[in-house]
Amino acid sequence: MGILGWIVLGLIAGAIAKAVMPGRDPGGIVITMVIGVVGAIIGGFVGQAIFGTGLGSFFDLSTWLLAILGALIVLGIYHVVTSRGRRAHH
Repeated sequence: MGILGWIVLGLIAGAIAKAVMPGRDPGGIVITMVIGVVGAIIGGFVGQAIFGTGLGSFFDLSTWLLAILGALIVLGIYHVVTSRGRRAHH
């Protein structure tokens, strides 16, 4: 999959992760896009390490599941980090 495919996959995975994960996001659409792309990359590494399969074809279900899982992980970490920062300022 080329770089454009990774970006599109990450954007969609980030949007799905944001829709699935409860709570308000302190970031906007740009943060969601970055989280999605980073999540897709992390999902590929996790899939390779655990299952022996990384991100494959754009139309492969396992590719989408790994990318969404990675985006959920990154979004969860982002929520924890940003919520600590907001509590510290109050």
